[in-house]
Amino acid sequence: MARRSTAVVLPAVVLAALPAFPVLPAVPGGLGAQEAAALAVDTGGRAGEGYDVGLYGQGSGHSRWRGAWAASPQAPTSVFSKNWSEAGFTRQTVRQVVRVSTGGTRARIELSNRYGRTPLKVAGATIARTERGASVKAGSVRPLTFGHARSATIPAGGELRSDAVGFTVRPLESLTVTLYLDEPTGPATFHLRAVATSYRAAGDHRSDVGAAAFTETSQSWYYLSGVEVSGGRAAHRDGVVAFGDSITDGSGSTVDADNRYPDELAERFAAAGRPRSIVNQGISGNQLTNSMDWAGEKAVARFREDVLNEPNVGTVILLEGINDIGMSEWDEMPGGYSPDRDVAELIAAQRELVRQAHARGVKVIGATLTPFKGAMYYTERGEIKRDALNDWIRNSGEFDGVLDLDRALADPADPDRMAAAYDIGDHLHPNDAGYRAMADVVDLNRL
Repeated sequence: MARRSTAVVLPAVVLAALPAFPVLPAVPGGLGAQEAAALAVDTGGRAGEGYDVGLYGQGSGHSRWRGAWAASPQAPTSVFSKNWSEAGFTRQTVRQVVRVSTGGTRARIELSNRYGRTPLKVAGATIARTERGASVKAGSVRPLTFGHARSATIPAGGELRSDAVGFTVRPLESLTVTLYLDEPTGPATFHLRAVATSYRAAGDHRSDVGAAAFTETSQSWYYLSGVEVSGGRAAHRDGVVAFGDSITDGSGSTVDADNRYPDELAERFAAAGRPRSIVNQGISGNQLTNSMDWAGEKAVARFREDVLNEPNVGTVILLEGINDIGMSEWDEMPGGYSPDRDVAELIAAQRELVRQAHARGVKVIGATLTPFKGAMYYTERGEIKRDALNDWIRNSGEFDGVLDLDRALADPADPDRMAAAYDIGDHLHPNDAGYRAMADVVDLNRL
């Protein structure tokens, strides 16, 4: 286990100055397929806006929906690694394993066709308890419905939640979600860097217990953008979203080990006897100010969809900006040109995210950018920008708290460089111990 850092704590946060915001009305029982499809159309293709029951949660602490797992949708691409997104699926079953941060007595999934060019037809879906690899525990498979139907059609640009299913979920339990896609999907909305194994089979194997049919693997997630739970006690708006780039996404952590820093943070809450909704909305390569086909929409554009529309969210940890700095200095960057941004532009983008969050009554914890000396896109000019942005994050007073990840991971002998014990080897991404050290910085009593 990595050493526990004591260098940084979250300062006390005074929330009385934040205005009160109305809670949108809940829709009893959640949205069915027709209602969700209509909502997706009415809101420009994004189910989850407007009067979605998942926006702020519903009912008492026992019935409130909350995020248990999430992944930010991305447009299909194969810039960095071969995957299934560009070809899509036809008469194939996709099985995906995710670990939840918190538990409940009911579950539902969210599917995203955000970047689809045509309606997505899902012939069927199941949820089950993971056994090992693509196999699931016998007797645990539950069919999922959408508006009480086994199949669903999600409009191009839309997102859809399944109906709730009675399914007791334990904190930190691994669940397997299986989708059968009968008709050609076209290019698939997906999440590129899953740091987890997904499985594919020819034909309909959504209810299989064994893994024999699942002969193909990928390290991306497809269409699945969320798992939500309700039941059990949960405080109003206590959900935490980790928002950022590859360092939030978990690049460099061990595949299938759930060692990203949000995973480690969820483990700390569970070990303390108070499991909490912690979801990961990081995208590898993501930037504050620049959208790229392979790295997602810029943070200021995707923040509302990926953070503010999470059910029961109350806090976001913001760790973004290192790619705006580094990629503009990298002449051989894959995937296209990245414009040069000065520090004032990066500060303006972070301020915009704080503004969006506060307008919805959500706290923002500003995380300092971690050391990157020696990385492929490191320059002294970029380091000057990183230092200036970190100084603003620490001292501006514009955040509701500060997480000083820079100092937590820095080499004491060379603070611009990541400590060797935490470095995966590329001088940019932490290893498992580094991600644990990031989570250890958080004061659980103040988050």
